[in-house]
Amino acid sequence: MPITRDEVAHLAWLSRIALSDAELDHLAPQLDQIITAVAQVQEVAAEGIPPTSHATGLTNVYRDDEPTPCLTPTEALSQAPAVEQQRFKVPRILGED
Repeated sequence: MPITRDEVAHLAWLSRIALSDAELDHLAPQLDQIITAVAQVQEVAAEGIPPTSHATGLTNVYRDDEPTPCLTPTEALSQAPAVEQQRFKVPRILGED
């Protein structure tokens, strides 16, 4: 059962999409092709095949979470352009109100 121009107009109205007459005439056969393709996919015999979200298996590619030495506060602030009370000093962007 093909999608009619009136059905496309109704879908456009529900979606609050303004379509011209030419666009309605153009979209009706395209939507019909999409629905036909989806119907063909649904006809595939998939009994016994588990649903998948990826074509290949996923493996964890992350490294092990191992603690490593980090910078001391003095080392972290040693290259800062400005320091105040052992913190990075940045220009004020908001006025005090």
